[in-house]
Amino acid sequence: MNQSTIPSDALREAAAHVQQTLAGEVTAVEIVRGELTIRVGRAAIVRVLTFLRDDAKCQFSQLIDICGVDYPERAERFEVVYHLLSMNKNTRIRVKVAASDDTPVPSVVSIFPCADWLEREVWDMYGVYFSDHPDLRRILTDYGFDGHPLRKDFPLTGYVEMRYDEDQKRVIYEPVKLAQDFRSFDFLSPWEGIQKLLPGDEKATQATPPKQGGA
Repeated sequence: MNQSTIPSDALREAAAHVQQTLAGEVTAVEIVRGELTIRVGRAAIVRVLTFLRDDAKCQFSQLIDICGVDYPERAERFEVVYHLLSMNKNTRIRVKVAASDDTPVPSVVSIFPCADWLEREVWDMYGVYFSDHPDLRRILTDYGFDGHPLRKDFPLTGYVEMRYDEDQKRVIYEPVKLAQDFRSFDFLSPWEGIQKLLPGDEKATQATPPKQGGA
């Protein structure tokens, strides 16, 4: 095992402390590859993050990132993942919350103001709604954008394309139009293997003449 993946004593202590103190809020605690991850219910996320920030043994005072993950096969297909850092303890923790299209996640902007834009990004990319957010609107796509681009069922080409129209002197939106149909180059695909003989391949099928015996 790589030395960096071995849980430190501080990490084990943090995991035990969180699991014991937040027994009613935390549903799972695990240390994988030297990183601490806990799972909590949606309704408890504000209380849990407040505790992790203010508790003397935790002191996770910095919210580094909030991101989303899409698992379409699950009943609650989304996970909202919070990454926290304790500068004082030099430890990190990952907090996961499950959500679906119609199950809002409480906003944590009141605890970490930097969560404002991070939650807007998760909303924009995945469609996870954050209740009590002060200004929940798109941040990376246009306000009239249709759908959420990082969902697994979002088409690779999108729904519309935008361009600058010289005649109208403005940016316009049009339905996506593919210049040509998709083609499958089987004989070039390393995933499907070469199905046709290429020039020179016939030499490999010729019988190799037996070696002549020595004197």
